[in-house]
Amino acid sequence: MGGRSVFLTTMSVGDYPKIGGLRSVSAFQSHLRDLGIEIPCDDTLESAPESSLARPMNVPLGDSTDSRFTVANRFAIQPMEGWDGTANGKPTENTVRRWRRFGESGAKIIWGGEAVAVRFDGRANPNQLVMNEANQDAITGLRESLAAAHVEAIGSDDGLLVGLQLTHSGRFARPNDKKRLEPAILYHHPILDRKFGISDDHPLLTDDDILHLVDDFVLAAKRAQACGFRFVDLKHCHGYLGHEFLSAFTRPGLYGGSLENRTRFLREIVDGIRAEAPGLGIGVRLSAFDIVPYKPDPYQSTPGRLGPGIYETYCDAMPYRYAFGVNQDQPTDLDLSETVALFEILRDLNIRFVNITAGSPYYNPHIQRPALYPPSDGYQPPEDPLIGVARQMEVVRYLKQLFPDFAIVGTAYTYLQEYLPYVAQAAVRKGWTDFVGLGRMVLSYPDLPRDMLSGGPIQTKRLCRTFSDCTTAPRNGLVSGCYPLDPYYKRSPEMAILADIKKPANNQ
Repeated sequence: MGGRSVFLTTMSVGDYPKIGGLRSVSAFQSHLRDLGIEIPCDDTLESAPESSLARPMNVPLGDSTDSRFTVANRFAIQPMEGWDGTANGKPTENTVRRWRRFGESGAKIIWGGEAVAVRFDGRANPNQLVMNEANQDAITGLRESLAAAHVEAIGSDDGLLVGLQLTHSGRFARPNDKKRLEPAILYHHPILDRKFGISDDHPLLTDDDILHLVDDFVLAAKRAQACGFRFVDLKHCHGYLGHEFLSAFTRPGLYGGSLENRTRFLREIVDGIRAEAPGLGIGVRLSAFDIVPYKPDPYQSTPGRLGPGIYETYCDAMPYRYAFGVNQDQPTDLDLSETVALFEILRDLNIRFVNITAGSPYYNPHIQRPALYPPSDGYQPPEDPLIGVARQMEVVRYLKQLFPDFAIVGTAYTYLQEYLPYVAQAAVRKGWTDFVGLGRMVLSYPDLPRDMLSGGPIQTKRLCRTFSDCTTAPRNGLVSGCYPLDPYYKRSPEMAILADIKKPANNQ
């Protein structure tokens, strides 16, 4: 896995078979063979208690012998950025509804609920939740609503593990205006600075700024513990600040250069949490690898239709010292040597609860979130999205083999649609992953885990088809939700606005 190819092509969306058009498990398996990729897929499904997905697992949450927690099944609800809080970072009715649906899902890990900023200027949008004194009671109420919905749906909250994802959006902070970046950066990135309009003289966060941020994370973690969350996720993914620390090769001083320095921020937060919030579990959601940024091919783009994704020009940025988990001499290839080294550091910190993802939705969304249809600020997929699913699953498998004492959550399952149950069951049974993480899917079909475990039929009309409206809507200032398939959003006034936004593309 040291320098694995990413198998990219330049086909357009019309060249890729839709998952719903593959009429049987055998047809799906045949398509995987035609693509030359390996994704585990069982022929039949089992219901609880026989299913591998129904097996409990003892999860390590901290540095003491009593810090293990027995999770009752193998489903995790992934954290998703919310765009429907109040201007001061409190949850709204929409937020509460979404969290209740997470609870109703039947999944026994709620990994963070959603990204919650540790301070106001760290928000990725002006409606993101903020963990501060003024909002602490409301966020407590969110967790309680989720747990109550879980009990109503399942009958018990035994084996339910709920955490809170803590974040600072760093380079992608938009705390005051949905259309205006207010970036906090650790170093100048030759491609991303150009792509997002960050000037050469934009100031870097100082070491003193970083020390204050460490204090903010520790205080937010203490508040999360007081809210009743069993663990916090120290977010290191998707281009946000924690992730940027891992790629700060060119930053001088205590927080850049060596891997020891680039993980100092994480280690200082962990030390602070262990001192100030003893007993609170710690997990890390990690972009295990990255790839150079992408853009729509201008020669294949037309008004109202994005072209397929191609690499941004990177020849003037070589060797490529601006990404984590990338071959610096060939940044279109993965290099997981530092990812493995980071896992060793996590083990030394007594953190063995990790959620694996990849890339960033801001500059290479097909790597992070395989989809057939692009968001409004994306591009047509440059590869069959199943290749993106296989890439992430393979990396999780590789890391799980190297670190069997870790509890690992895998990502990128939503695109599998009808065949998600067959793949999820096989992936856990064969040890490719410990937990199956579901993100976009639970916006349209939150009770999918419950249906799978009960042996009930899968409601195919509710399956997420990766239309990306849950991204296009907030990118254009609307609240987050599944507009095509959730009647609550489909009937909302925002639906008409979203339809107008999408009209140019629909007319092509």
